[in-house]
Amino acid sequence: MTDSSFDLIEFRRALGAFVTGVTVVTTIQPDGTPRGFTANSFTSVSLDPALILVCIAKTASSHPVFSQTQRFAVSVLAEDQRPVSGVFASKSADKFAQVAWHAQRTGSPVMDGAAASFDCETHQVVDAGDHIILIGRVVDFTHSSATPLGYCRGAYVDFSLSQEALAATGQRAQVGAILEHARGLVLIRTASGMQLPTGMRLEPLSDVTSLRGVLEGLKLNVNLDFLFAVFEEKGITHIYYRGRVVHDAPVAADVRFVPLDAIPWDEIRDPAVQSMLRRYVKERTEDAFGIYVGDVEKGTVQSLVANA
Repeated sequence: MTDSSFDLIEFRRALGAFVTGVTVVTTIQPDGTPRGFTANSFTSVSLDPALILVCIAKTASSHPVFSQTQRFAVSVLAEDQRPVSGVFASKSADKFAQVAWHAQRTGSPVMDGAAASFDCETHQVVDAGDHIILIGRVVDFTHSSATPLGYCRGAYVDFSLSQEALAATGQRAQVGAILEHARGLVLIRTASGMQLPTGMRLEPLSDVTSLRGVLEGLKLNVNLDFLFAVFEEKGITHIYYRGRVVHDAPVAADVRFVPLDAIPWDEIRDPAVQSMLRRYVKERTEDAFGIYVGDVEKGTVQSLVANA
């Protein structure tokens, strides 16, 4: 029992500082109909055996079904699936009629277009205060290059930066990308040294001065996954994404793939870019990325949160 002096509302707010993904947890009920709800209490448990868990409140209407189910699935929602999150967080009687889904190996539904999905057989149900912990043994899974939907402090987390938001600042911009390939980081050889691919804006592909247009000219097919840095320098807003080359096709002659431990630092002439890349290498090694916001001298690493 929680101490009477313990402020449960503040406790929930404190827990809300932890950035999570957004998932839809589903199963097939004994009568053959699908059942599901939105949850952000999802995490991995073990790699061998492959186990994941979700937490379900005992007061939830889905608790009786999921506490007894022998199989369930978890769909990790993509950034464009906020409406799906809303449907399964509602009390709508026809949730599955409002979304696109398909059955996985166990028969449990998964959401079309999800960033990832995990099809599970129930491994264990653990009583935990006012919740149960539903642990699943993963029997099948999928994943895609879609940017996942995040959630923090009662709001969805937006890992990207729209061009509309940038245009609203009325400032000049340079938009670049830190891209990884199986053979290393993408650098472009120029007359003034090695550089990252950059443009004057993100879109459109038809504009050769945009980042998308520059990447097209370099014959690089990429996914831009997350925002990595935003900083000001001499009146210009610099925006850098991190991403991946998704096809191993021939590229332009000036493109170089450089291992992270072999970056030619003396050939990267821009001190701000060099500093940013050093942070990238450090965070890649630690597998713990943030978003730098500030100027070339001082800033913070933080999340960008959009209103729900």
